[in-house]
Amino acid sequence: MVDSLWGPFSSTDTGAGAVTQGRQQQTRDKDTSMSALVLIVEDEPDLLETLQYNLQKEGYATRVAPDGASALNEAFREPFPDLVLLDLMLPDMSGNEVCRQLRANPATQAIPVIMVTARSEEVDRVVGFEVGADDYVVKPYSPRELLLRVRAILRRSVTPEAQQAEQLRFGALVVDELGHRVWVSEQEITLTALEFRLLTTLLSRKGRVQSRDRLLDDVWGLDAVVTPRTVDTHVKRLREKLGDAGACIETIRGVGYRFLSEPKGAGEPR
Repeated sequence: MVDSLWGPFSSTDTGAGAVTQGRQQQTRDKDTSMSALVLIVEDEPDLLETLQYNLQKEGYATRVAPDGASALNEAFREPFPDLVLLDLMLPDMSGNEVCRQLRANPATQAIPVIMVTARSEEVDRVVGFEVGADDYVVKPYSPRELLLRVRAILRRSVTPEAQQAEQLRFGALVVDELGHRVWVSEQEITLTALEFRLLTTLLSRKGRVQSRDRLLDDVWGLDAVVTPRTVDTHVKRLREKLGDAGACIETIRGVGYRFLSEPKGAGEPR
């Protein structure tokens, strides 16, 4: 019955591992046989079973939770999940509140979160991204697309380039790509996994204008669900978190965004 709901799905890229920083030094090697751990938060038993079956079929380890309270309990215990599939409408608390609490805890603040919900209004997506979601999938969705999004987000958690990178410095801004850490004027700033990818993408292309569509492709990976306004929402949040260093990200009206070529003003080192 499960196969009839989702349809067959085959892939040669199974057991994808991931390294997610900020979880008490927990790491996973993508080149080993250890599969990534996905926490599924869903209050509909049939859908929960279907999600679990298909993820396990693709080689992922799974952990399940039918409500917000158990989701937080499962997320806060070791081994920490590598990714959370989070239903928005839960019986005891909203998925937005669960996401907010995950982002507020240093042990789980960098775990990627994909919201899976029947709410399709733009305002719901914007709120979801504002509380820290990395992706937003609307029901009914394509099972193939959901699995591809899971795989894409886990792949972006650590790239070969990031593994070899050293700290990047730009005025008062310091970015440790491998450690997934950011400092402004020696004060550490907490970013979500998606905000971190957005920052490093802009910083690596400083001086060059990046269109919203280009950022959707390169940061989100798949742009079927999110809209250009999603980029604006995340850039706004990123600027706020960076404080004075946020001025390094310029808005190019009608086009997109550009990271300054050289630090200036409040972004300059003392």
